Amino acid sequence: MIKAVIFDFDGLILDTETAWYEAYKKVLWEEYQFDLPLEKFVQAVGSSNGVLVTYLNQAIGTELNLEEVQAQTSVLHTEAVKNLDARPGVVDYLREAKEKNLAIALATSSSRNWVEHHLGQLQLLPYFDHLITRDDVEQVKPAPDLFLKAIETLNVAPEEAVVFEDSLNGLIAAREVGIPTVIIPNPVTASLPFETHQLKMSSMEEMTLADVINSMSKL
Repeated sequence: MIKAVIFDFDGLILDTETAWYEAYKKVLWEEYQFDLPLEKFVQAVGSSNGVLVTYLNQAIGTELNLEEVQAQTSVLHTEAVKNLDARPGVVDYLREAKEKNLAIALATSSSRNWVEHHLGQLQLLPYFDHLITRDDVEQVKPAPDLFLKAIETLNVAPEEAVVFEDSLNGLIAAREVGIPTVIIPNPVTASLPFETHQLKMSSMEEMTLADVINSMSKL
């Protein structure tokens, strides 16, 4: 029996990932005439940006001014996401979860300040019973720490929860803990080789939360 739902944030609730990619791509091209491949950027999605930083250092070399690139990218990204709406179906899922008296948690590799700010702007913060962020664990996704902390905080067994994720790093983390996972990619993560998930949809509008939970019970 499903007792809790656990949501990722970036790329799932709010498509910040596409905005990050477009911002990095623009700055790197303008400053270094370097065309950032999507397949390299997406390796960092759902995790920290360490993989991306290592790649850029190797690809561009000593002329790379990473601090400046990140500063310019942050400005572009902030502008791009400030008026974004939640992805389709997100609000309906949160409302339905509340109506069903399911516990609702967020498990994200981002910081608490980041998610509280954006959830506040989206007026979604009151829906969440718990926010589990990178500030609460030693390692972010694809390590399992965030989801281990989530089920501990929710006081549920792995099979009593459902995770909603958009990234491969998130799927790997949830799979290690044994939590059934629904994949809902965004434009940046759509081409990733997702495997061993329980369900994959293009949007939360494809199925109601009740239908998702019902499908999980039949697996």
